[in-house]
Amino acid sequence: MRFFLVQAGVLLLFLVGVNTSLHAEAFRILDQSAAATGQGTAFAAQADEPSAVYFNPAAMTQLPGIQVTMGTLLVGGTINFTPTTGPMVEGDFGSAIANPPPTSLYITANLGDLGFSSFKKVTLGMGVNSPFGNLTNYPTSSTLAQVLSSSALPLLDFKPTIAYRHNDEIAVGFGLDIYTFSDLFGEGHVEFQQVAGLEFTGPPFSVLATPGNRIEFNGTDTALGFNVSLLLTPIRNEQGKPLVNLAFVYRSHTELELEGQFLNQTTGLVLDAKTTLNLPQILTTGLAVWPIRNAQREWKVEFDFDYVDWTSFKNLDIALSNGILLPKPRNWLPAYILMLGTEYKLLNPVQFPNWELAFRGGYVFSDSPIPEATFKPDVPGSNYHALSIGFGFLCTDQGLFLGFIRCGNDGTTFLGTTAIGIDLAYQAILYNARGINNNDDPRVNGIWDTTIHVGALNLRTNFELAR
Repeated sequence: MRFFLVQAGVLLLFLVGVNTSLHAEAFRILDQSAAATGQGTAFAAQADEPSAVYFNPAAMTQLPGIQVTMGTLLVGGTINFTPTTGPMVEGDFGSAIANPPPTSLYITANLGDLGFSSFKKVTLGMGVNSPFGNLTNYPTSSTLAQVLSSSALPLLDFKPTIAYRHNDEIAVGFGLDIYTFSDLFGEGHVEFQQVAGLEFTGPPFSVLATPGNRIEFNGTDTALGFNVSLLLTPIRNEQGKPLVNLAFVYRSHTELELEGQFLNQTTGLVLDAKTTLNLPQILTTGLAVWPIRNAQREWKVEFDFDYVDWTSFKNLDIALSNGILLPKPRNWLPAYILMLGTEYKLLNPVQFPNWELAFRGGYVFSDSPIPEATFKPDVPGSNYHALSIGFGFLCTDQGLFLGFIRCGNDGTTFLGTTAIGIDLAYQAILYNARGINNNDDPRVNGIWDTTIHVGALNLRTNFELAR
């Protein structure tokens, strides 16, 4: 019954949905685990839970048995645009809380702990998440709607991974990133909508729409990328736990050839359409240090740095089947992200026997890759600062989760739990107000001010085979 309840809870979380609705650095989503979000996503060098599949696959070698974590983000906030002339426009992320929310699933399995003694240094992993995403809405009555009224990018990433520990000091990882879309989540395609403006009064665009018509572009594709990673552990304590970890992760550039339709929702015109969406290559480095790590408590401090090469994102030009090209220049620049996080953990405290309690905090700074000339309402980015706090509760051994589910394996089932836990986090993403004065579309000129609130929740369960 314990095993059934845990599995049912995991399945329920997964059915909530996997989608995207969060702006961070451009349309990349940094928050992929509540344990990491609580530390400002400075987690690549620690990565000691199943979200290592995303943050650093090489770190999966630290995880014994079978481990599963599933989570969701509750995302809300506002986009305030004060144009050079005219009233202020307020946008949002689909509603007060983005729905469906971005969600993730990660599973790791150490082959040695599953009985494959010849492969005890190998760990396999699988993840499903949304590392890139976008969802923005603006009132169709505003002049901004002539540039964009809504956009959505419900992109999924399936992540089969493998990691190998060479020795106590070196582990390596490799994974695939299978980017795709699904009709089960959102509209199942990239989508941009707008109200046609004065640019549709003359040729060649007048054959597509007239001012006031509602038009849409949508498209889908599946594309393959990859990631490689390294975890170095030069110093361990007497129990063999890391005191210093160094992380290096490379994620490849990926190109999605989006094919779909151009729709004039007012006149019923339908044309085949396509564009190219380029996802950046990313290099992550991380350093984690544990000033305190013993049987009673642990204290970790970590600093991570991301270099995100957005230079491949040059445009979203839409080519129509009648030969017309709708120009959408971007010409983005590289971005740099600094992440600082800390975690203080109490192990089996007297007041809470058979529990681990974690307290987390973090800070993120990101500069924006978006030039002033090609700034667009779908990604209203600027430099930002993010502050986060988080808590983790992991039940082990003879502890009771929710007061009645035994956390430790009693040997009565083939596959029993060894730990059950919950991670919670809150993050405030504070974008610097940005003045746009020289945009290639004057309707975008003005002051842009964005604030995002993120709540993160993860359920974690560890398993082992009955012995």
